Amino acid sequence: MKTRSLNRQIFNLAIPSMLAGITIPLVGMADTAIAGRLGSATAIGGVAIGSTLFDLLYWNFGFLRIGTAGITAQAFGKGDQREIVRTGIQGLILALGFSILLILIQWPFARLVVWLSPSSAEVETLALEYFFTRIWAAPAVLALFVFRGWFIGVQNTLASMIMDVVINISNIGLSLLFALNMGMGIKGIALGTVAAQYIGLLCGTVLLFAFYRKMISNVPLVSVIKKGGWKLYFNLSGNLFIRSICMLLIYTGFTFLAAKYGDTLLAVATIMMKLLLLFAYFVDGFAYAGEALTGKFIGARDKPALMQSVKLLFLWSTLVGVVSTVFYFFGDQWLLRMMTSNPGVIQAAQPFLPWLYSMPLISCLTFMWDGIYIGATAGKPLRNIMILSAFVFYAIYLATESSLGIQSLWAGYAAHLVTRSAGQTWMARKYIFNAI
Repeated sequence: MKTRSLNRQIFNLAIPSMLAGITIPLVGMADTAIAGRLGSATAIGGVAIGSTLFDLLYWNFGFLRIGTAGITAQAFGKGDQREIVRTGIQGLILALGFSILLILIQWPFARLVVWLSPSSAEVETLALEYFFTRIWAAPAVLALFVFRGWFIGVQNTLASMIMDVVINISNIGLSLLFALNMGMGIKGIALGTVAAQYIGLLCGTVLLFAFYRKMISNVPLVSVIKKGGWKLYFNLSGNLFIRSICMLLIYTGFTFLAAKYGDTLLAVATIMMKLLLLFAYFVDGFAYAGEALTGKFIGARDKPALMQSVKLLFLWSTLVGVVSTVFYFFGDQWLLRMMTSNPGVIQAAQPFLPWLYSMPLISCLTFMWDGIYIGATAGKPLRNIMILSAFVFYAIYLATESSLGIQSLWAGYAAHLVTRSAGQTWMARKYIFNAI
């Protein structure tokens, strides 16, 4: 396959994912800004804690998107329309089942997490009001995970982008309407999110039938449901679920451990992570392209195209890492002032800036490998490497904390990324290149 043609495929898949990803932090910023106009500082805390509850909840169901993307991409490469449709239906059935479970356990889960949070009683009350309203979006949220994965699998990230942009714009507009114009307060912010998720689900359904009506009509849905394929989906999803738990232990552990060093250093750690997300949204675009193309070429048994696509994907992701490092190096102070006006926080952040400069180059390799392994439906090595990486994170932190203080958290975080990159590179021959 010609390099120009393959590069075109990569960018056709990556750019829509990048554009969709960029809109995500805008929603969080908008929700915070709306909460800030409700007349009480506690409203901001209520939204922050309430949103954290959903981050903890939904993080663990990322396997619905990831598993669907990998299996669908390989079916696409094979040209197996029945398997493509079957994977989507299986994902939606699981999404519905899990969403019902989440609604059933909403009260004990919310009460437990809020109880563990060191927030005031007023903030807790507002957080619970936000949570118990927004939880009714669970069926749409989990179904949208499946839609995103399915669209990536069939090489159509444009549809996924349109869906996400519609959701995010609707979220901002409806939250403003309900919270401020209709005077519903924090409940209105949550209600705007609920409505936006179902609008997004409707949009995804319309796009599905607009692009793939013929494919769906050619496959008897009853026979698809009855026919096998569940074992692969469950095996992959189980491994990815364990991986998600390990990632959650790292990222939540990072925040909780940073809190012991005081409010200022916690603010610094939070801001630094938010800034690193800017890089992640761009490299994730290429990772999604990696999911789609790896799955397609493995399904098509086209090893030369697979090898070439992997080389080009790493070339572009490394370039993103280099550009991000340069951007962070020259724009560090501007970025800090954009995130906070507190001079104490800005000053406290200075010793940690080398981590901001280096993290894109450290992490671009593992982020790209993640997408490639997902496309290959190689859930077992992803699981095992992440278990090891979580161990490394905490081991480095505990071993260096007495001498490095909070810097030990960043050392542990960098070490876990290096572990993931090294492990994925070492196992690539077996699980990626010999998968054909």
